[in-house]
Amino acid sequence: MWLAPEEVLVANALWVTERANPFFVLQRRRGHGKGGGLTGLLVGTLDVVLDSSARVAPFRILHQTQDSQVYWTVACGSSRKEITKHWEWLENNLLQTLSIFDNEEDITTFVKGKINGIIAEENKNLQPQGEEDPGKFKEAELKMRKQFGMPEGEKLVNYYSCSYWKGRVPRQGWLYLTVNHLCFYSFLLGKEVSLVVQWVDVTRLEKNATLLFPESIRVDTRDQELFFSMFLNIGETFKLMEQLANLAMRQLLDSEGFLEDKALPRPARPHRNISALKRDLDARAKNESYRATFRLPGDERLDGHTSCTLWTPFNKLHIPGQMFISSNYICFASKEEDACHLIIPLREVTIVEKADSSSVLPSPLSISTRSKMTFLFANLKDRDFLVQKISDFLQKTPSKQPSGLGAGRKASVSNPVPESSPAAQEASEQPSNPSSQCGGRQSTLPQEAPTASQGLLRLFQRNTPVEDLGAKGAKEKMKEESWHIHFFEYGRGVCMYRTAKTRELVLKGIPEGLRGELWLLFSGAWNEMVTHPGYYAELVEKSTGKYSLATEEIERDLHRSMPEHPAFQNELGIAALRRVLTAYAFRNPTIGYCQAMNIVTSVLLLYGTEEEAFWLLVALCERMLPDYYNNRVVGALVDQGIFEELTRDFLPQLSEKMQELGVATSISLSWFLTLFLSVMPFESSVVIVDCFFYEGIKVVLQVALAILDANMEQLLSCNDEGEAMTILGRYLDNVVNKQSVSPPVPHLHALLTSGDNPPAEVDIFDLLKVSYEKFSSLRADDIEQMRFKQRLKVIQSLEDTAKRSVVRAIPGDIGFSIEELEDLYMVFKAKHLASQYWGRGQPTAMRRDPSLPYLEQYRIDATQFQELFASLTPWACGSHTSVLAGRMFRLLDRNKDSLINFKEFVTGMSGMYHGDLTDKLKVLYKLHLPPALSPEEAESALEATHYFTEDSSSEETLQQEEREGTGNEDVQEKKGEERGTSPPDYRHYLQIWAKEKEVQKETIKDLPKMDQEQFIELCKTLYNVFSEDPLEQELYHAIAAVASLLLRMGELGKRFSAQPSRKPRDSAPREDGQPALSSPQDLARELQPPAAGDPQAKAGGDTQLGKAPQESQWSARVPCSVRTWPTTQYWWVGRHTAPRPPPTGGAPWTPSGASPSSRSWPPS
Repeated sequence: MWLAPEEVLVANALWVTERANPFFVLQRRRGHGKGGGLTGLLVGTLDVVLDSSARVAPFRILHQTQDSQVYWTVACGSSRKEITKHWEWLENNLLQTLSIFDNEEDITTFVKGKINGIIAEENKNLQPQGEEDPGKFKEAELKMRKQFGMPEGEKLVNYYSCSYWKGRVPRQGWLYLTVNHLCFYSFLLGKEVSLVVQWVDVTRLEKNATLLFPESIRVDTRDQELFFSMFLNIGETFKLMEQLANLAMRQLLDSEGFLEDKALPRPARPHRNISALKRDLDARAKNESYRATFRLPGDERLDGHTSCTLWTPFNKLHIPGQMFISSNYICFASKEEDACHLIIPLREVTIVEKADSSSVLPSPLSISTRSKMTFLFANLKDRDFLVQKISDFLQKTPSKQPSGLGAGRKASVSNPVPESSPAAQEASEQPSNPSSQCGGRQSTLPQEAPTASQGLLRLFQRNTPVEDLGAKGAKEKMKEESWHIHFFEYGRGVCMYRTAKTRELVLKGIPEGLRGELWLLFSGAWNEMVTHPGYYAELVEKSTGKYSLATEEIERDLHRSMPEHPAFQNELGIAALRRVLTAYAFRNPTIGYCQAMNIVTSVLLLYGTEEEAFWLLVALCERMLPDYYNNRVVGALVDQGIFEELTRDFLPQLSEKMQELGVATSISLSWFLTLFLSVMPFESSVVIVDCFFYEGIKVVLQVALAILDANMEQLLSCNDEGEAMTILGRYLDNVVNKQSVSPPVPHLHALLTSGDNPPAEVDIFDLLKVSYEKFSSLRADDIEQMRFKQRLKVIQSLEDTAKRSVVRAIPGDIGFSIEELEDLYMVFKAKHLASQYWGRGQPTAMRRDPSLPYLEQYRIDATQFQELFASLTPWACGSHTSVLAGRMFRLLDRNKDSLINFKEFVTGMSGMYHGDLTDKLKVLYKLHLPPALSPEEAESALEATHYFTEDSSSEETLQQEEREGTGNEDVQEKKGEERGTSPPDYRHYLQIWAKEKEVQKETIKDLPKMDQEQFIELCKTLYNVFSEDPLEQELYHAIAAVASLLLRMGELGKRFSAQPSRKPRDSAPREDGQPALSSPQDLARELQPPAAGDPQAKAGGDTQLGKAPQESQWSARVPCSVRTWPTTQYWWVGRHTAPRPPPTGGAPWTPSGASPSSRSWPPS
């Protein structure tokens, strides 16, 4: 490639000059190619350690002038062919022109200008690819692709200098991190180390420091452990490796390959030697952290952040922290975790202005909102730029004012819906007539239902004023007053200051009148609801009347959703639950519906409207509990692994006992999936849900640890799993909420586990207090780190389970062993994942369907199958292998979708490897019949097939009709006999079903006939199969002899089948003088070899041998396609096969009477 000229001071230190002229020098790197000796080893080691570009381009061309000591690089090449092409161009186009110049400076200027012009012309023809990577990085990417054989689609993210520990010896080299692979290369004094690991194969990734491996990164796969150390920045490297491994796990989970996000903001001044892909991944990580911290919608992208201070009017302080700005929100997070969090939606902002600076408030910025709140930020470094950025975003913000979390919600808080409202009366008076409810199955719009304006709890609560509830009512009133005071001081709605005081109030319990509002705020669901008005109603309308597997499961579970609560003993509540779950399944078909979603959604409907419950469910499934409610509940399994790890850290003695009993996996899954709603009384579990919406999964883990800690002594004395489950079940049944003002709801689990001596009651607020006192050291970022670690383990465990399921599901007659099937599965899966990596063929979403059985999920296309076939098939045919692979693919692709699954793949390979001789011949035979033969290959065969089979097929059709007629008569007779008798019992139908399901083994008689053209293709394949065999000539003779005999049989069979079905034995002779064949006996006599003592036959044979070039009986019948043979030419004379050297004229021998043909067999 041509290079922009750069100055080189030392031209011959590590290079050898191979060509030279007065103006240019062609050089080769020392040690490249054969030989090199000790110098070559040292130079090669130096190139690897210093990451020299000579590893990729060991050839170069320098420009020099006679009196100058300065050289200029003008070209480099990875091969001698490439560099020679550039050298010849310079000699042919510049050498004569340069000799005209008198001034050497003019020569150098001219050469530099010419080379720069060539480079500019090449770049002009290239398509613009957006942001360009630095030159040094492009060079590293070329090295990576050349060294490890990666395609163009494999993108390098970053590369680092480090050491790989091979045994106890560190090997210094370079670690290349690509989107799909971890690669390492080292070359030290002739010792080469090259490693390639797919991220999808990584089972463990951790950063540790031991005496043997100081501050190293450990990478585990299923069959090896790798240690890398001596990084310049191990933290940055490990963080990037975590991201790439996470992306790989996401690919395994939902088949989504990595796509660069073009919408991410680009830096004004990109960093040197950092790829655009690395900046993309860094931006993704910051976006994910930003959205998780402030519970923002999934499409929100961080634009930038800066340090500042926020004036907090409730305590008159300037709190230091970070301001974050995105296209729709301005957020603030204090340096101290609980000091203050703030979220300001730009849709609420009315004024952004620069306030007057002072010594107390340097560079202040004032932001006012619609709710009459003003926020004062100070100590901003670039205030003018920030104001301009916010102004730009405000101009893009929709001007319409959303319906705030104010009027309707606040009215419902301060003035609860009276129990005597029409909706409540209707629901309570007519519980037994579902069809009369407007929320019933027949209702068309959710807006018509009472649940569109208020929660089910208000519709079904008893007519008991709060004042009449005594101490409980007073307590509830005090909670409401506390929250109203808090709203007055800290603000109400989305823009509320969230501080340690807010958490304290949440832990004391949220009043029932405020629960729905605060759940919407703390979860972030409110932001999505107001920015998508009418979305839920549209989903309900679209999903009405649509049936799927998800809707069937929803219908099955509707009446299992809190059946003890009066709201769900009525069609009003059931219909609302149906609409919410169906709308979400329609919104997110990847999740659809999962068990436990009905329990959680029913609780959400108690405290909010249908639309609010829907958006709370969206926040729960897609942000707060990621991957919990998919078909493999991966998220719950991950958090279950975290729970076991935390149990080992906090309760080590109990952890061993629980592992021994096997309790951990049994208890925690139901706890996490339903947030304790299914195992704890409703009044108590809803308090945990309050804390969960504010704190996240941290609270659930803390409470679970507190429950184990409270029952430690009893659990340690357990003898089996059932006893431990009973202890924990009875404990949870007796967790009560003594402050609840709602009427108690019977807990079905408590009725089943109650005993003679129930344990003492435990107040839910005491349990929460203990959980924060003992386990409050848990941090959100630590939990995310543990989630990554457990995700690797869980997903790889699920993949191993899938592999074992696939192997067990393969029919027993396949022939491969379990180990062979597992190896084939891994190879097949790797080929499927290659379609995700490099995106060729059909979209990956069309290749993998997670709803299918494991056996049919992974699929590959024809190109990938050809690669596997070429490396695995026992029938190597040289250049003919790709043709054979294409035919095998078409044979296996029964549904014609241009993809084959693992079962089809294994079936095809088994026929070649483990079938007996007959099975292998059947496979080979079918590879030369449609559909294995492509339309192009079969085009000329169609007419021949029709010609040969026309008569026989008509006869077979007639016989088939006769058989069917007889069969129909028998059926009619049987029906007549059975008429009036009782219908057959279930065993009769079971026998019929068993016969239908029984796989009928295909025999040779079942195979269709092959025509002449297809037979020639088969002979070609046979010749290619044996082309490299040591006994090639003998096998070739055998193929020729058998082919000759079979072709004769085909010709004679055609004559026989062309005669009328019944004729006298002595037929009249044909026009050509030969007697017509009228019976199989005639055909056998024709093919029978002459007797040894028959002089007439011998003489006839000798006569024919003597005049082989002349016309004979057989010469007119030899097919045109069979005439040109490699090495030795054959022809068939009478009943014998004889070799003959090719004619001296060079033309192939053609039997007289045979028309010339362009086809020849076998191919040269």
